[in-house]
Parts: sequence; C-alpha cells; structure tokens
Amino acid sequence: MMFQSKSPARLWVAYAAIAIALVIAPFVIGAGFGNSWVRILDFVLLYAMLALGLNIVVGYAGLLDLGYIAFYAVGAYLFAILASPHFDLHVSAWMILPAGAAIACIAGATLGAPTLRLRGDYLAIVTLGFGEIVRLFMNNLDRPVNITNGPQGINLIDGVSLFGYQLEKGFTLFGTRFSSDYAYYYLFLVLALLTIFICIRLENSRIGRAWVAIREDEIAAQAMGINTRNVKLLAFAMGASFGGVAGGLFAAFQGFVSPESFTLMESVMVVCMVVLGGMGNIPGVILGAVLLTITPEFLRAIINPLQRELFGRMVVDPENLRMLLFGLALIVVMLFRPAGLWPSSRRKEELSHD
Repeated sequence: MMFQSKSPARLWVAYAAIAIALVIAPFVIGAGFGNSWVRILDFVLLYAMLALGLNIVVGYAGLLDLGYIAFYAVGAYLFAILASPHFDLHVSAWMILPAGAAIACIAGATLGAPTLRLRGDYLAIVTLGFGEIVRLFMNNLDRPVNITNGPQGINLIDGVSLFGYQLEKGFTLFGTRFSSDYAYYYLFLVLALLTIFICIRLENSRIGRAWVAIREDEIAAQAMGINTRNVKLLAFAMGASFGGVAGGLFAAFQGFVSPESFTLMESVMVVCMVVLGGMGNIPGVILGAVLLTITPEFLRAIINPLQRELFGRMVVDPENLRMLLFGLALIVVMLFRPAGLWPSSRRKEELSHD
C-alpha cells in the first residue's frame, strides 16, 4: 500500500521535472551554445512530429514507407502557396495547417489504395517512387502555369501569428529580446505534445491494436475479423496527416521552401529515427529524432576544427566524413541493439524468443 501511494507522487514529480526542463531548454542551450542551437532544437521538435507520424505506418502497422517525406512536401508547399506573395494570398496559418493535414491525409490514402497487396521490399519501392514523383512535380510545376516556382522555390512565406503576435518577429520577456527561434520553439513544443497525446490515444485504442495485429500477422488478423484494407488505409492517412502539419510548420519557420528540402535522404533519415529509436515505442521514436537531428550538427561542429588542427587544412569533405561516421554509428547500433535504443516491451519479447 505504501508503494502504491508513493508511485503516483513520484510519477508527477518526474512529469513536473520534464516540463520544467522543456520550458527552460532553449534559454539554457542558447546561453551555453548560441542561438543557432536553439534553431536546431526547433528542428528536433519538427522531426519528432514527423517521426511520430511515420511510426503509425512503420511502427504500428508494419508498413515500410520510404516516401513519407512527400507528405511533408505537400504540407509545406500548400502553406507556401497560400501564405506568400507568390499568388498574393496571405491566408491565416491556422486555416492552412488543418487544410494541409486534410490534403496530406488524402494523399496518404491515395498512396495506400494501390499498395494494399504489396508487402516488404515491394511496398518500399512503390513508396520510394511516390516520394520522388512528388519532389519532381514540385520541381517542374513552374510551367505552363507557375504553381511551385520550380527549382527556385517559394520565399517570403508568412509566419505564424498567435494572439496578434507574429512569431517570426520574436518576443520580449522581462526586458530581454528573444529571437523568433524561441517563439517557434514553444509553438512546436505544444504541437509536439499534442501529437504525442494523439499517438498514445491511438496506440491504446481498438484501431491501434488492429494495426499491431496486422503488423504481427496480417492473415491471422483478417481471420479474426479485422478489415485489413480499411485499417491499412487509415494508417497511411493518419500518418500522412502528421507529415502535412509538420510541413506547414516547416514552411512558416523557414520562410522558404524548395524541392531540395524533400529529397530521398530526408525520407530515409525519418525512417532511421523510427527504427533506431525503437519501432512502435513513442519515447524511443522521440529519442531517435533527437539523436539523428543533433548528432550530425554536433559532428559538423567537431570535424572541421579537428581537421584544421591536425592537418592545417580540410583533407576530407566534412559532409562525406560526417555521413560516414553517422552510417558507421547506425551499423553498430543495429548490430548490438536490433530492436532500437528504446524498444517497446513487445518488441523486446519478440527478439528474446527469436
């Protein structure tokens, strides 16, 4: 009885500590490492939302999607077209973001419909092709009607306004001026927490259990009465909607979008976040997003000064060396932690039985 009475109190203390850490994180990082790292922290939250959306498709339903970045692009370009001088439309961000989620949801269902009979490598190839098709469309839809401005991209995109304040202009707190990176951090934090809440509710729902059943054995799930067609379509649609919202936030935050932001490598990175962190486990996916967003920037900050210190010049292209070390780290983790750094309990049991 004593243990049961203390456990909830300890849990709330842990939640309070996490909340305080999240609130003060940008100020601590900004003071210690500079405002550029606060911007990286913003991207951590964006990628966490993306990874949680992909986790629905890959982690819960077991459908390998290598074209997930296409939904990110759909949301970003919709925001750019409707909130920029490109067509002289300046629609409110709070109207565009739900629209981006809806259109990305439709795109996800459109991708899922013809791939319902595909599994494994075949599904991966089709989704990869879908992602590349979307990127090429964005790259070439500048003629005969200029919709996306082609490879030049769309700039001067409006930011997000909240309670009459434009976040791209920053804010003043206790007489101290903070840049827009701080303002967007708290917006992204709230939306990331909302995404986590939705994912938890989905995981514990009948739909979430149906996704897991399909992942484990689709034939057995169908024999038990699960409509695998509709449930798989719902996984594609739900996961895509998160990507659409994250894409809109990316466009508002950057103020510029171009096809180069939505390459295959970006899609592979998001898949790696889910796999490396732990498929199907929300804390693990978030950990994967944090590590794979921060580690490349950390290596970038180390490799260049280290080469100049040792050799007096740049011997190896820092981008190639960074990706080499990054890939090596992924291989080591997959060899020794095949279920991910923070796998779900179900995944641990599966590997222990194997």
